[in-house]
Amino acid sequence: MDQETEQFDKTEREQGESTSAARTGRPMATLSPIEGRSRVRSLVSVVIFLVIVYELGPAIIVEVALALFGPFRINESPAMLLFVEAANFVFLLGVTAAMALLESRHIGEYGLPAQGILGRNFWLGALFGLAEISVLVGLIEAFGGYSFGTLALRGSDILRWGVVHLLLFLVVGLYEESLFRGYAQFTLGGGIGFWPAAILLAAGFGYVHLNNRNEDWIGAVSVAIVGLLFAFTLRRTGNLWYAVGLHASFDWGETFLYSVPDSGIMMQGHLSNAVLHGPKWLTGGSVGPEGSVFCFLTMGLQFLVVMLLFPKKRTEQPAGLGVPAN
Repeated sequence: MDQETEQFDKTEREQGESTSAARTGRPMATLSPIEGRSRVRSLVSVVIFLVIVYELGPAIIVEVALALFGPFRINESPAMLLFVEAANFVFLLGVTAAMALLESRHIGEYGLPAQGILGRNFWLGALFGLAEISVLVGLIEAFGGYSFGTLALRGSDILRWGVVHLLLFLVVGLYEESLFRGYAQFTLGGGIGFWPAAILLAAGFGYVHLNNRNEDWIGAVSVAIVGLLFAFTLRRTGNLWYAVGLHASFDWGETFLYSVPDSGIMMQGHLSNAVLHGPKWLTGGSVGPEGSVFCFLTMGLQFLVVMLLFPKKRTEQPAGLGVPAN
């Protein structure tokens, strides 16, 4: 075989591989995730990102809030927490946009594409988030561990506080999902793989909740598993909108509607004077329903719901979503 023929055959093979890769939506084996970024570089990038958006930014924002409003307890005042979390989210978006610019990407690739705002996935997540907390509280009540009590709010205050809590937990959902499963998941997942990154970030998600007063390790484990659930929704849907809806509605139902502690925090402006009574394994104690044994059951059901709603596909997620192929 002469040299010209060998070169022709080599070109044919390369074109065949490229066509196969384009047809299957999967990169060729010679290309590493995120355009050849090394694992070390991915880890360093994520650490720097988290230090900026979780330590530096919030510290500055709290100082600004203290200067504007004086001393306050952030976790007990929905209005103050809404201000702080909204500012944190805006800061996080700014840093994420800067990283997208540096990496020549669109910010929507990090989990929150604009076309998904208040779309189908968001509302499905909101529906099943409210359903989950309702089933969870219902199970606790069925075993004698929950009483709704008398109304703590009257008239227009019900609507006012309901809306405040709704806005608060929408922002909390946006902020926490972007923080733990946005740029960090995209970049770290590109370096070490989707699920190893998801596990590390879920562990961190659970750990930071230990900063909440009255939180304990059982509640933190529950939060970490929820983090894996949210990562699973990202894997199956290609974006974070389902997770944001689920996160927001679950927290709203827990804190306002059913008026019980959320990760150890009892918030002002809850609907009723609800009472949790009975053993800790049932009620979650000071942690709230997230520390109940039934919470692990309802989370398992949520995994099944996501599997049924979004069946696993053999092809890769559409480009621009920053999610590796299933």
